[in-house]
Amino acid sequence: MNFTLKTALGAAALTAGLSAAPALAQDCTTTIGAVLPTSVDWGRPIAATAQFAVDLFNEAGGVKGCKVEMTLRDTQTDPKVGVDAAKALVDLEKVPVLLGAVSSGVSMPILTSVTVPSKVMQMSCCSSSTAFTAIAEEGKTDGLWFRTFATTRNQSAVAALLVKERGYKNVAVFYKNDDWGQDISNLVKADLESMGITVPAAIAITDGQSSYRSEVTEALKAQPDAIYMALYPTEGTLVAREWISLGGTQKMVVANALKSDDFREGVGIQYLGDTVGHDSAQPRTDSARGFVELYKEKFNAEPNGPGLPNSFDAAMIAMLAMEAAEENTGTAIAASIGKVTDPKGEPIFPNKDGLMKAKELLAAGKSISYQGGTGPVKFDANGDVSAPAVAWKFTDSGTEEVQYFTLDEVDAFIAGLSN
Repeated sequence: MNFTLKTALGAAALTAGLSAAPALAQDCTTTIGAVLPTSVDWGRPIAATAQFAVDLFNEAGGVKGCKVEMTLRDTQTDPKVGVDAAKALVDLEKVPVLLGAVSSGVSMPILTSVTVPSKVMQMSCCSSSTAFTAIAEEGKTDGLWFRTFATTRNQSAVAALLVKERGYKNVAVFYKNDDWGQDISNLVKADLESMGITVPAAIAITDGQSSYRSEVTEALKAQPDAIYMALYPTEGTLVAREWISLGGTQKMVVANALKSDDFREGVGIQYLGDTVGHDSAQPRTDSARGFVELYKEKFNAEPNGPGLPNSFDAAMIAMLAMEAAEENTGTAIAASIGKVTDPKGEPIFPNKDGLMKAKELLAAGKSISYQGGTGPVKFDANGDVSAPAVAWKFTDSGTEEVQYFTLDEVDAFIAGLSN
């Protein structure tokens, strides 16, 4: 999955967020790694937000009195590049914690070939594939995998709900041919069919092509009354433009990866009036509102891109677990995640005062309940979280929320699909 803000905002956020942290008195340094797609405009704000979390943690004294440095490598949204970047951080920088990646197709090979074999904890802000849940259940993550973004199971259910609410009966699916796209396509197709909605075609889209005319033509044969797209902005723009130019319906439901200025501008807002998107959402909590205020104070902009609170929380939780761990190893840090996300622990909001209080409590052997941009975070046995959801639409200047689904509503709808 991918996210976006205006390119100009991304550049500004990167400049502000990746600037040097305030000078500290400490003589020691501890390093964490991050593998994020900074060569694309939607990746830069995600990286900047992670660095913002590091800066705040350093203002509160760093990890166990040592300044935290985040060494960032670009994945270019490419699995091979991502694995090479992760190996460099693990083998050369000896990082015990790796933040990232964004795309499930990049996070998975990093997890299986780099972090798990090296006993490094991996915390992703944005990878949603249910394949991670499956391998965790099989014991193949060694308890080293966590993510602050809800799984594709949540997303697919909300997509199906939006289709149902709009009365669409015949829906063709276009999906990115990677771990994330295949996962969400299979789930959406199953969810729609369970409600009696026909899915006449599910078309895989491989990136890097100059045209998708043959794929679009194939889907058009069924004359669907709507389409669902789980694509990234580059190929999504090409598919949508060819679909519309060949007479396809403008009724579209799209995944959060297309919540993109590039997609909106590339297709044209005049063709997106009947488009609705889905995304995981921040809960309506004091901590989520507090994150928005922190972000606005830092970047002088709203955190409109989803994935930003998730990136913030991923970095914060990782550093708090480092603070709680008995030693600076991936295994020890992963084992300490429960100490900092304990529902029975002292609630902690991650501003400077809150972080200093957290350090005192952890030093005294007590647990805390981290409550940040995505609300009170609690991981299950597989390193997964649940989340509320939103529906959104495109506007002349970006996107806006049109509907909010509480976590209870999402869970109830999923339960209904399973019955």
